[in-house]
Amino acid sequence: MKTPAQEYDKYTNDDHDVWRILFERQTANLRDKVWSRFYACLELTDINSYGVPDFRQLNPRLTGLTGWDIRVVKGIIPVDEFIRLLYRRHFCSSTWLRRRDQLDYLEEPDMFHDTFGHIPLLADKQYADFVYRFAELGMKHIHDEKALVLLDRFYWFTIEFGLMKENGALRIYGAGLISSFGEANHVYTDAIELRPFDVQEIMQTPFRNDQVQNLYFVVQDMRDLWASIDEAEKIIECILIGKKEKV
Repeated sequence: MKTPAQEYDKYTNDDHDVWRILFERQTANLRDKVWSRFYACLELTDINSYGVPDFRQLNPRLTGLTGWDIRVVKGIIPVDEFIRLLYRRHFCSSTWLRRRDQLDYLEEPDMFHDTFGHIPLLADKQYADFVYRFAELGMKHIHDEKALVLLDRFYWFTIEFGLMKENGALRIYGAGLISSFGEANHVYTDAIELRPFDVQEIMQTPFRNDQVQNLYFVVQDMRDLWASIDEAEKIIECILIGKKEKV
């Protein structure tokens, strides 16, 4: 089957204006909120405010840094298909961009979420390797629906909505927060609950993708996030063979 293309020439001046508004506002908003590696990775990938990124230019840079690239998809795809693409170091991105009246919050991920939220940190080798290790674990259990549910939750509370401590301060590394003006600010209000990072609890915690999140798990640093993959594997194997004791 032919892989969808970005069709860059179809973006309008308004699309490029929306991208500039989103980029400039969010890079300023994240200054005291995001993991410090994010800005260096923006520079490495050359994702900027000039207009909608052209994947034909972005992919060679990203591949040269960590071996990843962007694979265009038409919309949300099944978890197993998503994991198979990650295992080949393809990260999915849609190509449509939100409207001006959707700047603060969007339920369905658009190109700004996929490209601004996810792609920069894939230029960081440690983080990119973490995502790949997640994909390896996913491939190991690709035909087990229960395991995929557990992995989906793990992905949600880390890669999508993960928080970490950096030099004692609370910092964002999840793409759903990086790309959302409203949710990035929401994290720093009294309306949310922060819990210590616990892989087993994360895998037992359902989530909703149609509303602003109110629960987050905070990892101490990237080393702990890396180590959590091994713990996730042990927990999945225990659950799948019927063990009930806490690992």
